[in-house]
Amino acid sequence: MNRRQNRLQILALCIILTLPTAVIGETKQQPIFDAHIHYSHDVWDAITPQDAIRRLREAGIVRALVSSSSDEGTRKLYQADPDFVIPALRPYRKRGTMGSWMHDKSIIPYLKQRLNSFRYVAIGEFHLQGAQAGLPVVREVIKLASKHQLMLHVHSDAEAIRLIYEQDPKAHILWAHAGFEDASTVVEMLDQHKNLWADLSFRWEIYTNNRFLRGWKALLLAHPDRFMLGVDTYEPQRWLKIQSTMDWQRSLLKALPDHVAQAIAYDNGNRVIYDRFVKLGK
Repeated sequence: MNRRQNRLQILALCIILTLPTAVIGETKQQPIFDAHIHYSHDVWDAITPQDAIRRLREAGIVRALVSSSSDEGTRKLYQADPDFVIPALRPYRKRGTMGSWMHDKSIIPYLKQRLNSFRYVAIGEFHLQGAQAGLPVVREVIKLASKHQLMLHVHSDAEAIRLIYEQDPKAHILWAHAGFEDASTVVEMLDQHKNLWADLSFRWEIYTNNRFLRGWKALLLAHPDRFMLGVDTYEPQRWLKIQSTMDWQRSLLKALPDHVAQAIAYDNGNRVIYDRFVKLGK
């Protein structure tokens, strides 16, 4: 090797060493705020809290909104890593109650006891359909959220969201899976309610084969500050699918302008959820 070639190689190495990590290679992943994680009782024996958090962090998730059936799972994860976990309180004390909880009056004293004992940022994720949002137990849950300045993480159709806002026009709602509604319905809801955000967990169909479902790209571009991501580990098998879910989410992000991708990947969750949690702790 002659001196000129040697100098060129040294110069190239110096340039590489001064480049940001993300430019050198793809080992540095875009940080993700996950707005939909569960760590429920059927996972505890198979995956320890430390292992659960390790799996999420290795996938590039740096902070997560966590709720569980029962709430003990959320407490376990929070105790393992309070910088990573932002707790939400589900009304489910065990599996199999997502279709009946809204008729169970004992839910209210349970929620009050937990809210008086621990810090949370939201009540949910809970499941509703349409007129169920007007049931007495649900009305009390909405009042509790307002009293404690908490968000509501709601898995429902658009009609239930409308009924919640009729009861509390100032409610702050994270709409799980964007209600599995089509783009036209979601944009209508976002335009009507300034304190409504949506997570995109389980919405595989909106971006497949490098193409957006009709209306969705325009929706994300029009409201980049209203969407978040989520793995939704609602059953044990979902913990084995974290990476494949993240791969899909990252493919979606790459199809969007950088500023939109950054907002959906991290900024919205950090601003709307984490900042609220910090504020509530003061």
